[in-house]
Amino acid sequence: MDVTVSSWLVIALGILGANLPFLNEKLFAAVPLKKAAQAGQGWRKPLALRLLEMVILYFIVGAVAFALEARIGNGFPQTWEFYAITGCLFLVLAFPGFVTRYLRKRH
Repeated sequence: MDVTVSSWLVIALGILGANLPFLNEKLFAAVPLKKAAQAGQGWRKPLALRLLEMVILYFIVGAVAFALEARIGNGFPQTWEFYAITGCLFLVLAFPGFVTRYLRKRH
């Protein structure tokens, strides 16, 4: 796998990982959570759980990126600025899922 394909794979995984918590009611899109009856409605994941899931997915995508970087050649040492910028980028990538979940009007 060359550098270009690896880069696009990390970007695609980042977009998917950032939006995944907002697009479904399962934990990591695989583990169903127990349902609690709330005035006749199904159970919904709270925002705090979605954010925790997003942080965990950030580290998973980072681990995949690190593995792809190590496969291409030597890994570069990163400082706290790198993680601050990539964390903010991950939040920006999550914006479409957040808008779909919380800001879109339902008819």
